[in-house]
Amino acid sequence: MKVAVVTGSARGIGNAIAKALENTGYICVYTDLTPHMEGVDHYIKCDISSDTDRKALVEQVYEKFGRVDILVNNAGVAPTVRMDILDTTSESFLRLMNINLEGTFFMCQLFANRMIKQMPPYSKIINISSVSSYATSVMRGEYCISKAGVSMVTKLFAHRLAEYGIGVHEIQPGIILTDMTASVKEKYKKLIDEGLTPIGRFGTPEDVAQCVLAISGGHLDFTTGQVLHADGGFHLRRF
Repeated sequence: MKVAVVTGSARGIGNAIAKALENTGYICVYTDLTPHMEGVDHYIKCDISSDTDRKALVEQVYEKFGRVDILVNNAGVAPTVRMDILDTTSESFLRLMNINLEGTFFMCQLFANRMIKQMPPYSKIINISSVSSYATSVMRGEYCISKAGVSMVTKLFAHRLAEYGIGVHEIQPGIILTDMTASVKEKYKKLIDEGLTPIGRFGTPEDVAQCVLAISGGHLDFTTGQVLHADGGFHLRRF
């Protein structure tokens, strides 16, 4: 029995990841904010910014299955309103830090402490960040900062958990067609058409899911702290 937990899996990238893991034989626990989710065998409502919810999720999963082989920290939000960094509010900033950064950090911590006790451990944690972890966007600076923090969270846990055989990895999606990017689709299409990415198309949630499968399938077992760029080559520095 192999068990995966995927946060933010009611739709978009998280949903594609969860389905891909199920298709390769994992029992997948879907988690999100919606009270119920139709069509899945295992769903637990969880607000990852809530310490109470995070702890309840861990307890419920381990009580039912006794182990977790893959944790995918995918849940995250963009600013409700895009604002210049000269105008960004503390409310918007703290909302993104609480969900994207604090939530990811403590999900890693809680599950890692349980994974260490599994026999054998050999579990994996995968954090979904963004190209915004290094590419500036002054109209959503709080998002960039939160995702840059996720990159460091990945490095820290990769360092700390290596001795236990637990790999920790980061996937940095680029411009992916989801609900989150729907409002700026035409803007991004124009940029892609003008050569923003070497692979000249939008990414899909399934493109990100394939990166998760490379890790979960054991193809990167001699790596940890690895960054997979699901971005059409956006990260390349080009002349």
